[in-house]
Amino acid sequence: MSRIGKKPITLPQGVKVQVQGNVVTVQGPKGKVDNHLPGGVKLEQKDGHIHVTREDDSKGAVHGLVRALVNNAVEGVTKGWTRELEIVGIGYRAELKGKNTVVFTLGYSHPIEVPLPTGVEAAVDAKQTRVTVSGIDRQKVGQVAADMRGLRPPDPYKNKGVRYAGEKLKKKVGKTGAK
Repeated sequence: MSRIGKKPITLPQGVKVQVQGNVVTVQGPKGKVDNHLPGGVKLEQKDGHIHVTREDDSKGAVHGLVRALVNNAVEGVTKGWTRELEIVGIGYRAELKGKNTVVFTLGYSHPIEVPLPTGVEAAVDAKQTRVTVSGIDRQKVGQVAADMRGLRPPDPYKNKGVRYAGEKLKKKVGKTGAK
């Protein structure tokens, strides 16, 4: 039995969960998130908790996954998800263009515009070196943050680039001169 799949999901006040066929809809104060349910896994609602059950042991691989996805959706519609990115390097910066576009200047010959998908917001601090990506869908927030980081991944030799906040880098030693 999956250890994660066995844990019940507590439903906070104002959160509604509906299962229609193989789609789970979680609605809360921040919005609505839809998730796909694979076959052989069922959700049962009892006294403010959701229990994930599976038909047989062949569905063990998706048991914990479904529980984690529904839990992430419940957390997303109540608190929301955020990822912070730090931009390190001389002249490297980001700025908001309108409400749904972030423009990066990362040492290339041109600025890079990143359009934000629906349901994802970004904020840039006053120094233009910190970008906060937020939204209710954990997968979308993480994917947008990963795409932004991929524009200029952190360089292990110069420690420049876009990195997650708190990400530790191991600085490599460069070439040694010939003696």
